[in-house]
Amino acid sequence: MLRSVGQRPVTGRDEDPRVAELRTAVARLRRELAVHPAEFTDRGIAEDELAALAEMAYGGAPEIPRMRRSLLLVAGAIGSVSALSSGLAGVRGAVEMFGEGSAP
Repeated sequence: MLRSVGQRPVTGRDEDPRVAELRTAVARLRRELAVHPAEFTDRGIAEDELAALAEMAYGGAPEIPRMRRSLLLVAGAIGSVSALSSGLAGVRGAVEMFGEGSAP
């Protein structure tokens, strides 16, 4: 989606755009992880923590310390899988939108 500078995405609801961005980024990384063919030791941890992030995003008011913890666990679990680095960066960026000190 292309947006002009300073323009907010239209969600059709009075929704915090940061929450919408988090929801989108988490969904994208979950899809990428689901279709990634390689099995790796901490895949289950990544899937569990992404599910926790998704639940927080759909709840509408994520807890920043819990988001940071989940992000750290996801990064540790899939950080070495280069095919997932773009999706992970998207989740990190979405978490960082919640304020200074909200991401590792």
